[in-house]
Amino acid sequence: MSDHLKRRAAEVAAKTELRSGMKLGLGTGSTAKHFVDIVGERIRAGETYLCVPTSEATRIQAESLGIPLTTLDEIGEIDLTVDGADEFDPALNLIKGGGAAHLREKMVAVNSKRMIVIADASKKVAVLGAFPLPVEVVQFAHNTTARAVARAFAAEGITVETRLRKAKDGSTLVTDNGNFVLDCVNSGIANPGALAARLDSIPGVVEHGLFIGLCFAVYLGSEDGVAVIGKTS
Repeated sequence: MSDHLKRRAAEVAAKTELRSGMKLGLGTGSTAKHFVDIVGERIRAGETYLCVPTSEATRIQAESLGIPLTTLDEIGEIDLTVDGADEFDPALNLIKGGGAAHLREKMVAVNSKRMIVIADASKKVAVLGAFPLPVEVVQFAHNTTARAVARAFAAEGITVETRLRKAKDGSTLVTDNGNFVLDCVNSGIANPGALAARLDSIPGVVEHGLFIGLCFAVYLGSEDGVAVIGKTS
């Protein structure tokens, strides 16, 4: 998704969804970054928002824009969370975690009245799984956990290869929460709810990137404009 299309989708989402006085969840990633910029612009224009960032990167960006921040513990229920996605299916189930922020992103989304996604047409799929599913795991016995994760995929009839995510310098990536990420390259997730339940039951799995039933609407940017899939109210 080119940068101007990301900005266009973020602008339409902001125009449709934002109301001064809201408590917001701020997503993570290159698309969500545009929405955070817009929130900063709206604040400079006199509107008021109180926001919870979903990653340290988003926190740093928001602070640089003068956006008032709080924590999930302090704020209680959030009115609206706006984030990106790596994939979404016709039921608006998502795969997230390409930026390794899916634990905090899901915690914020679950505690929001509404979550919406900004995306482009390449993120729309018939079946989830072309994008490797990120699974955040504790460092202790992570290979044992990886084997259990592979068994969970196999139990759903899904072929999988688990890969420990690396940072840009070649070291093992460590999330903001001090954990590792397994990228699960798979043959397609026909029943994401069932796989999510299996992954949730594995000791050592902190969180996975399947977002089931959390997304209300997707703002889909393209050269033809921005389409809205789902509910805008």
